Amino acid sequence: MAGKSVSPIPVAPTGLTRRAKSFVEAHGIICVARQGIQRHRHAWIEHGIPAAEVDRAMAFQGRWGGLALPPSPFYEGGPRTLDADRPEGSASEGWWIPAGDCRYSMAYGFMIGPGGEFGIHGSRWAPLHASTDGWVESLALAAHAGRWAKTITKITGKAVDYLNLEGYEPVPEVQGLTDSWWRGKNSLIALYRGEAVGLDAPQCLEAHIYSGLDKWGLQGG
Repeated sequence: MAGKSVSPIPVAPTGLTRRAKSFVEAHGIICVARQGIQRHRHAWIEHGIPAAEVDRAMAFQGRWGGLALPPSPFYEGGPRTLDADRPEGSASEGWWIPAGDCRYSMAYGFMIGPGGEFGIHGSRWAPLHASTDGWVESLALAAHAGRWAKTITKITGKAVDYLNLEGYEPVPEVQGLTDSWWRGKNSLIALYRGEAVGLDAPQCLEAHIYSGLDKWGLQGG
């Protein structure tokens, strides 16, 4: 019997800003069916993975599994598709859940951390955002700012540490940890520190400054 067809048009999960909701529904594609990983639950638990960690993977898959979004301006575009897999780790170190395959061969993988953080795991763990929602909000904001900014300036390496953020406020919806967004009077600044932390490579610091934004450009919903 043929399986039920799945619409390639996603419905954004609840809890996102209007800007991110529009981004997901206008530009996202459900590339694969949101495969239930319930079928792996017993086997994973038998191999020593705590039931609570399997449940976390199932929850991630239920909310985000199978969703492909436009590439991020950094991290070589981010995961090709958000997709959970077998949790990795230990009771002493904590557990991480693979969040989707990279678009290219990278020196790190995209993971969901022990506290639900979205980040990269290279030579060390770098939690980028406090949740996957924050990662998606960041993608949506980058797409919006890139469309409406009059100029986009990229700063790399040590120069990033000398950026003057006086008069700027953090953008709360991106739930920034290692990475962050900042909103000023007519500009937005995205700080990408994940590779510098995760690969112990300060030369990988990068900031994107979106200038010449009006009120709509600064907010976008």
